[in-house]
Amino acid sequence: MNTIHILGIPILTLSIFLPTAGAAAIWLFARNDDQVRWGALITSTLTFLVTLPLALAFDTTTAKMQFEELHPWIESFHIHYHLGVDGISMPFILLTSLLTVICVVSAWECIQDRVRGYMIAFLVLETTLIGVFAALDAVLFYFFWEAMLIPMFIIIGIWGGKNRVYATLKFFLYTFAGSVLMLIALLAMYFKAGHTFEILDYMNYPFDFGWQFWIWLGFFVAFAVKVPMWPVHTWLPDAHTEAPTAGSVILAGILLKMGAYGFLRFSLPICPDASQYFVPMMVALSLIAIVYISLVAMMQKDMKRLIAYSSIAHMGYVTLGTFMFTQQALEGAVVNMISHGFVAAALFLCVGVMYDRLHTREIAAYGGVANVMPRFALVMMVFAMANVALLGTSAFIGEILVLIGTFNADPASLSLSAKWVAIAAASSVVLSACYMLWMVKRVIFGDIVNEPVKTMPEMNLRETLYFLPLIALVVWLGLYPVPVLDWLHPTVAHLVEQATSSKLAAADAAARIGTLMQSTATTGGM
Repeated sequence: MNTIHILGIPILTLSIFLPTAGAAAIWLFARNDDQVRWGALITSTLTFLVTLPLALAFDTTTAKMQFEELHPWIESFHIHYHLGVDGISMPFILLTSLLTVICVVSAWECIQDRVRGYMIAFLVLETTLIGVFAALDAVLFYFFWEAMLIPMFIIIGIWGGKNRVYATLKFFLYTFAGSVLMLIALLAMYFKAGHTFEILDYMNYPFDFGWQFWIWLGFFVAFAVKVPMWPVHTWLPDAHTEAPTAGSVILAGILLKMGAYGFLRFSLPICPDASQYFVPMMVALSLIAIVYISLVAMMQKDMKRLIAYSSIAHMGYVTLGTFMFTQQALEGAVVNMISHGFVAAALFLCVGVMYDRLHTREIAAYGGVANVMPRFALVMMVFAMANVALLGTSAFIGEILVLIGTFNADPASLSLSAKWVAIAAASSVVLSACYMLWMVKRVIFGDIVNEPVKTMPEMNLRETLYFLPLIALVVWLGLYPVPVLDWLHPTVAHLVEQATSSKLAAADAAARIGTLMQSTATTGGM
């Protein structure tokens, strides 16, 4: 195990629990709101710095888990504190730690009520998010997966808009219902695979098709809600509309990725035959998300709801690429998730900047913003172009890889030619350009037609600073994606091999051996 220790603590453990330790220190020692804000900023920045060695020391030549930690937890049930990362999970830990810093800075002046609770909730949320991406024990994974609901519930429920209670309950019920079915699937695997909660053991266990079918469905409900896929997506626009700006940033930047990450970590490698069986359904749902939800986005009058529906459409690309079983499509899906983490987060921050000035998100309330906020207009244009996957931006790399991988795919269970699927998916480029450029045109350009817009001050230094790293990352990933693709290559190649290798022959052999041993035991007993 190539575990790195910092101050004698393994790096993954430190990455997970440093935010909570910082939250505890804030709760105990911070005397006023300024101390709370600085404490949260120092803690989140230190956490980001702690996670950097994960990328710098990552071995890009292997698909094996790295920086592993394995300790007994509840031995009587074979539950372990098992952590590790591969080329898929490591980038999301970095993304989580970066976005948390940005969330703290963006809330510096916006949140004036119960600042201590707000910052503590964000730091605890960071612990649960990093824990999900690092967990290799199913119980540990489920613990962090469920725990993240609590701080997110609090953030929307206390600091959200006027309909925050409705949005919070809807968010909680949807995600909690999905999680219950995931728990049943985990317990089924535990008993079937020989009383183990090791996720890596599940990947190697020869589940027969019947078991794969039901386990896959259990996971599907949990992950589809989280992505979110049509028709279980309705909680997301409400949650985004009511959440404070930083809540929307972390929701779009990280929480939406949890479902897609679950498909990659559980559904494909553990249930490859069931995954192949459900390809037509996944392709259909993905195309509905890409095309239909894009059309719904065009009808929105609220900027946050438009970006929320845009996020659902983009996640349709992710699920499409995930179930094409090709190297390019899967790498495109992951790059799309990373890119969406930058772009959607930045767009919600842009809406937050405007909301802080006029206290409305209605598109019709703006117009001609570039006349009074030229620097902000430039920033918003950059991210709007990235959202439509303009060449040279991070989203272009992700979407072009998904389209190439889909075009070259040949899923046996898909009656429709994959080439037609790729062509249908490509329509989103036009649709996303329509709704994004329509919004930008009405908000940013033209003459000032609403008097309050004339009073809008330009972005201050703090607001400018939290956009700069996101612009740099969008351009860097768009122009030079090689380092990220190097992280992904071995892990995704191994995942493609797992997803395309049937377990049925091994399951049949295991069943025959089991029957033979039972028969021998019975004969011997006689």
